[in-house]
Amino acid sequence: MFIEIVTIRFKKKIKKSNTMEEKNNLVSYSLKDLVMYFLRLGTIGFGGPVALVGYMHRDLVEKYKWISEDDYREGMALSQLAPGPLAAQMSIYLGYVHYKFIGATLVGLAFVLPSFLMVLALGYAYAEFGGIPAMQAIFYGVGACVIGIITLSSYKLTTKSIGSDKVLWAIFAVLAISTFLLEEENMWLILAAGVLVWFMKAPPKFMMAKSFKMIAPPLLLTFSVFETENNRIWQIIIFFTKAGAFVFGSGLAIVPFLYGGTVKEYQWLTEQQFLDAVAVAMITPGPVVITVGFIGYLAAGIWGACAAAAATFLPCYLFTVLPAPYFKKFGKHPAIKAFVDGVTAAAIGAIAGSVLVLGKRTLVDIPTLLIALSTAFVLFKFKKIQEPIIIVAMAGIGLLLKLVFNL
Repeated sequence: MFIEIVTIRFKKKIKKSNTMEEKNNLVSYSLKDLVMYFLRLGTIGFGGPVALVGYMHRDLVEKYKWISEDDYREGMALSQLAPGPLAAQMSIYLGYVHYKFIGATLVGLAFVLPSFLMVLALGYAYAEFGGIPAMQAIFYGVGACVIGIITLSSYKLTTKSIGSDKVLWAIFAVLAISTFLLEEENMWLILAAGVLVWFMKAPPKFMMAKSFKMIAPPLLLTFSVFETENNRIWQIIIFFTKAGAFVFGSGLAIVPFLYGGTVKEYQWLTEQQFLDAVAVAMITPGPVVITVGFIGYLAAGIWGACAAAAATFLPCYLFTVLPAPYFKKFGKHPAIKAFVDGVTAAAIGAIAGSVLVLGKRTLVDIPTLLIALSTAFVLFKFKKIQEPIIIVAMAGIGLLLKLVFNL
């Protein structure tokens, strides 16, 4: 009811416009439509950040045409510039495009809530029954299947966004190779790519300080925090706020940071528990970074899970909606457009490099390689088959191979 009221008021406000530009930008969908879409994506969207942003493009840009290609590309660029998980930031930005702060808030909650409830249930089962014995067997098949899904998504995203521009392809290659070799996304290379394309396509006149404002918030907003030794919930809030505020790139980029804090520094989890937490993130839909809920539950129960999730996603939300008005206002400027093109090409290159890194670690034998290749082939050849169906099938194959054939 609340969503419908907001939608009606928003549409009435638009209809009062008299300019041709505003009439051409009438929203063709309701806020309820968008929230329900992200609720569904958060419930059945497998494959990690690469696949999820690919689904958003496929559905919202190509299929429903709710979001323009330019808005999507701006969201991609902003999501890479700002710290936090890629898929969650994209969902928040796409909610902001036509429905501003209320849209960003409701869409972000709808996207994250289903997977959070799932990992909460898994965390309870894990703590109650002493672990999940079949988890590694399931992950054997699911992990390889996910590589196939994100490889295909990365391919589609690359060909769609970069086109035939040789400079953008060169940037893509540099970031893909560097990410693969270093096994981390280099934020400064991504920014440098944006500046390079900006200088090449729209040389600055050094009178565009206003245009650069939209880049300042994600780069300059910092804060200091004070840790407490006696209250674990406060330690969780502080640590996961740092994780959400200072880790750039996709949701997978947060994993090394989480390992250093939860296993090495605070010793909330053992090595095996942390590996199980990552596996849980990969076999549940929604953003990979939702594993923070599982970790928080093991560290301090349900309140620990809630604190970890809220602390991780709040900075992500703020770093997306605060710069968003500047992006919408100055995003069509030639200099900004060139900068966005460079950042987008670099970001997609980094994602492709991440796929190679994950593939190297996950595809450890012939069966996993065959699972990944068959997943990509089936999804490419039979476009009507949904990803969750493939994942369930590959999870069954993984269980069969590990538990029956003892691979």
